[in-house]
Amino acid sequence: MRKARGGDAEALSWLYQQYNRGMFNICTRMTGTRSDAEDILQESFITAFQKLHQLKEDHLFGGWLRKIVVSECIRFAKQTFYWNDWQEHYDDLFDDEVDEAWWQMVSPELIQQEIKLLPDGCRQIFNLYALEDYSHKEIAGLLGISDGTSKSQYQRARLLLKERLTKKITEHGSI
Repeated sequence: MRKARGGDAEALSWLYQQYNRGMFNICTRMTGTRSDAEDILQESFITAFQKLHQLKEDHLFGGWLRKIVVSECIRFAKQTFYWNDWQEHYDDLFDDEVDEAWWQMVSPELIQQEIKLLPDGCRQIFNLYALEDYSHKEIAGLLGISDGTSKSQYQRARLLLKERLTKKITEHGSI
């Protein structure tokens, strides 16, 4: 890490090779498109390498980089996504304990594929809430939307995922 902080190209390249795939997956999950994900990934690594001197403990690099990537994805969303306030009745559609069982019948790859196909706002909030562990209050603050919009977009995403994946399971059996 010392060499990377000093701008050593080989050390920076090594860091990129170690983390680019995982960070790219976050970007594609959150943006839905390869080209946007590539742009955000590049910006994220540029930011990380420019601010590498701020990282106090080397072993925290992966988590620190992940925060940069998520922040860049949020910045992108704020500039490009239109946020609709969906009806609050989505909150009543899910019983978390009962609802979780059906997910176990679906492959993670298919779930990832369907997440990428969600509408922009739903996809962004689903990723932040379900996969990045942000609260609805945090999401609302970051994106400049209401808590209710965050909650309803998340519930809409869950509903769409369940409908689409249930349809695929029905058509093709357990996937």
